[in-house]
Amino acid sequence: MRRREILGYAGRVAGLQALGGVAMTAHAQSVGVSDNRILLGQSAPFSGAAEQLGLQFHLGAQLYFEALNQKGGVNGRRIELTRLDDGYEPERCAANTRQLISDGVFALFGYIGTPTSVVALPLATEAKVPFFAPFTGAQVLREPFNRYAIHVRASYFDETAAIVRQITGTGIKKISVFYQNDAYGKAGLEGVTRALKALNLEPASLGTVERNTVDVSKALADIMAQKPEAIVQISAYKSCAAFIREARKRGFVGNFYNVSFVGTQALLDELGPDAKGVVVSQVMPFPYTPVTGISGEYLNAVKAKQGRAANYSGIEGFVAAKVFTEAVNRAGRNLTRDTFISAIQGMRNLDLGGFPVDFAPNKHTGSKFVELTLLTEDGRIRR
Repeated sequence: MRRREILGYAGRVAGLQALGGVAMTAHAQSVGVSDNRILLGQSAPFSGAAEQLGLQFHLGAQLYFEALNQKGGVNGRRIELTRLDDGYEPERCAANTRQLISDGVFALFGYIGTPTSVVALPLATEAKVPFFAPFTGAQVLREPFNRYAIHVRASYFDETAAIVRQITGTGIKKISVFYQNDAYGKAGLEGVTRALKALNLEPASLGTVERNTVDVSKALADIMAQKPEAIVQISAYKSCAAFIREARKRGFVGNFYNVSFVGTQALLDELGPDAKGVVVSQVMPFPYTPVTGISGEYLNAVKAKQGRAANYSGIEGFVAAKVFTEAVNRAGRNLTRDTFISAIQGMRNLDLGGFPVDFAPNKHTGSKFVELTLLTEDGRIRR
């Protein structure tokens, strides 16, 4: 072979190797993205004591994604959300997360709960996979700052501060806490304790329940021994409902206060007439009437699907899907995990229709919105 031909051949090989390296790099940065699809993965409780939270959040997100996909998707790509059931158990969630990452999802989306998210986030971080819009307000998932953790909702500290302001504003000082004995319950308890401490107060009494159980007898005895005037609950809807019913039987006439994770509609359905005097803090706009633009958009999507009903867990999934899509759109056709995260960080003071979100390079919590709602004995939710 002549020298010129050898040099030409070598140049072509080097060029192909370089192109291959570029292609491999691009592929590595764009896992879960093809010419016409973006694949997301969700591990959530679709069975067990918290199943309605996972189901309704998932349905809300799908309402948005399905409507988007019918219009051609975003930048020519459909968004597909695959789901796995973890039963609200950390071990199952960790296994699901490893599987989803191995299956090549672009991002992990809409995980439900603190104990499950706590085990999933390190796996996502190690794999450099965005962990987007978990349905939890725990501070341990927000501090220290994590580039891959992106929160749409307000924190439990925000919610419990609003609850304590509401209770103490009426002159009540004897406030007890019923909490789930895990990372979620302890996060909420810390929020209540911090808010009370700022007022030179502390919880009057405490009671715990194990995750995915409704054995509240000991918690009831521990809490009622101090005759509280109000009770803050940080647990799942079935155990909260069991505690409320038993407390009412014992003659407790004060109000119960819950953070948003309880699942407002699920709690209301569990309680029936016993819902009277139960307050729930919310981190999403009121979803039952079109009081905001995003509420109206969500309600129209619900009405388009027979058999669906509006609720707070559903609108949270819907809002999460809308924020995710906005970031994908801003990232453009050259979508990678890095360009997606950069797009999120560039979303400053974005109004989604009465629900503003504000991110920044070192701020991955988009909202601090909190308002309190009251459940009624005839099955309604009042603002």
